[in-house]
Amino acid sequence: MKKFDLVVIGGGAGGMTTAAGAASLGAKVALIEKRDELGGDCLHYGCVPSKALIEAANDAAKARKAQTFGLTSTGTVDLEKINQRVKKAVAHIQEHDSKERFTDLGVDVFHGAASFVDKHHVQVDDKQLYGNKIVVAVGSRANIAPIEGLEDTGYLSNETVFDLTELPERMVFIGGGLVGLEIAQAFARLGTAVTVLEGGPAVLGKEDRDIQAKAVELLEKELTIVVNAQIIRCARSAGGRRVDYTIDGQEYSEEADQIFVSTGRKPNTENLDLERAGVKMDERGFIRVDDTLRTAQPHIFAVGDVNGSYPFTHVAGMEGKLVVQNALFHLKRKISYDYVPWNTYITPEIFHFGPTQQEAAKTGDVFVYTAPLDEVDRFTADEAEEGLIKVVTNKKGEILGAHAIGKGAGDWMQVMVLAAEKNMKIGDLSQMLYPYPNHAAAIERVSNAYWRNKLFSGVVPKVTAKVIRWLP
Repeated sequence: MKKFDLVVIGGGAGGMTTAAGAASLGAKVALIEKRDELGGDCLHYGCVPSKALIEAANDAAKARKAQTFGLTSTGTVDLEKINQRVKKAVAHIQEHDSKERFTDLGVDVFHGAASFVDKHHVQVDDKQLYGNKIVVAVGSRANIAPIEGLEDTGYLSNETVFDLTELPERMVFIGGGLVGLEIAQAFARLGTAVTVLEGGPAVLGKEDRDIQAKAVELLEKELTIVVNAQIIRCARSAGGRRVDYTIDGQEYSEEADQIFVSTGRKPNTENLDLERAGVKMDERGFIRVDDTLRTAQPHIFAVGDVNGSYPFTHVAGMEGKLVVQNALFHLKRKISYDYVPWNTYITPEIFHFGPTQQEAAKTGDVFVYTAPLDEVDRFTADEAEEGLIKVVTNKKGEILGAHAIGKGAGDWMQVMVLAAEKNMKIGDLSQMLYPYPNHAAAIERVSNAYWRNKLFSGVVPKVTAKVIRWLP
């Protein structure tokens, strides 16, 4: 039996961060991954392939738009070639997440399904490992809703959609979550007629209402969104596949060549035998942790999707860094999600940081500063004026939340995270020098609104007018 200072179960973002960090500090580390390659769901089925697909779809849309310059484009999209491009991107990043990278750090890498024997022992195929400390980072997977006839009808998920070789003429997306919307718009841009069936009253329900309204307005130019749609069955039909659903008791049907299911995520905990280790889960199967990311067993930690916090790769990495400190040095540092941003990679992108205007208003008086992107010269030059930026502050000008929809918003809005972390006020952002013309000038414009309200209204202009006239 091999003994380790730290055993990490799961080779995704959280697990790799934890293993690499611990090994770099001199710990003897084992990293267990059930797949043949490291990288987790994000690399193989999520973040990376979906963004490669989105970029290819945007390229196709730009090719069609080039007709306005007298260029012509003909033919249909070759989906097999697009998915070759997707897999090339995955393969390139896989080199950075290779087994060799970790073995060079001194990590012992094991491939196979892991399960707990007891509080300190983990079984991997025919091997048993001892971990003084153990980190569970097994991630999550698509949750396939139990819909009548779905299995017999056939469906796609984020794990299988990249294996398509022919572009569907029609697709129905069951579920309007972030993954569903991103891939739905990508296929619409490739030329597929797309319908999104959302069971709730709206898509993008966690976004600020102004951002949500603009996003839906833009999405509906490319695809059909149906809300309050309660799916009752799926079936094979003469036209291919059929989805039956109701709205307020009235039954409807939608025909499609392919059905994509995007109905949430579920944790990969069912085969870990966590009860043998005394690790507790909630009713959905997510591992319960405290704010130091410890489970019911203080020497066992859980990071990433499996603990039910935020299903984001960057959060898993953040949690992994904290756990290295807490696990190796018996610290009790607490995780904070106060400055977690998230992006939705529809086109144009949505950036979300902190509470929305509606959420912040529940806690007290707030001040809201907005600017449409058609007032920012670079977006006009790019012919990408559709969008806006919105910053929510308290009465002192301290940044509570920042939201935007616009070209590349996930990149240029990152400034807002740093500003909030450093306790900068919105007015401070007006003092930065923004090279003209760039997209981040949207931040300059919205921060200038703070000074216009503060200095150029009320009593201040009256006082300054008198001072100007009094001075020689």
